[in-house]
Amino acid sequence: MTLLLLVRHAATDAAGKRLTGWSRGVHLNARGREEAARLVERLDGIPIDAIYTSPLERCRETIAPLARRRGLTVVARRGLLEVDYGEWTGRTISSLRRTRLWRVVQRSPSTVRFPGGETLLEVQARGASELDALAAAHPNQSIVVVTHADVIKLLVAHFVGMHADHLQRLAIDPCSVSVVSLHEGLATLVKANDTGGLETLLGRTRPGRSTRPSTGPSAEPRAGQLRG
Repeated sequence: MTLLLLVRHAATDAAGKRLTGWSRGVHLNARGREEAARLVERLDGIPIDAIYTSPLERCRETIAPLARRRGLTVVARRGLLEVDYGEWTGRTISSLRRTRLWRVVQRSPSTVRFPGGETLLEVQARGASELDALAAAHPNQSIVVVTHADVIKLLVAHFVGMHADHLQRLAIDPCSVSVVSLHEGLATLVKANDTGGLETLLGRTRPGRSTRPSTGPSAEPRAGQLRG
């Protein structure tokens, strides 16, 4: 079993106000730095074997305190990048809400290609492919993956079999942790959008020591607002 801890980057001044997309130079604010420091405490005692992150500064800054505490190298992966919002990058949420395309994004996001950018289905595909590769590289281990709100929504939807058009039903808050376990091709959503204590993870067996029954029928394996 591989345990994936999906962490959204901590708070920035732009979050919820404008789409930063692939913009460089977006850093954590004071609240975000506090959230990053608290993440170290929230994960205290939980085994972590590797850390991967979106290349953008806000993600790298979020995980830096934990990496220092654990003595782990942070590896950036392009597959974990934020959605490429194309011509929408840098625009304010309030101005985008007045567009017809924004309304389509809220109702049927899977049908939308951001002007000059990606579709959400493309983002979902690259993100899922990235996590498949990371899980294959870390069997029976726990890994932290730091990325962005819409990317995590899309990944959670992928793992639980939710259609991408239902993304607006999910909330992924700054510095939240969502946890997925992968075991013999079967994904289990352990936590979603957790912003509090993570003590319940301490009660789970170390990846590789499965609590699943060894006999009997098994389930068939199963292969979604913009936040920045």
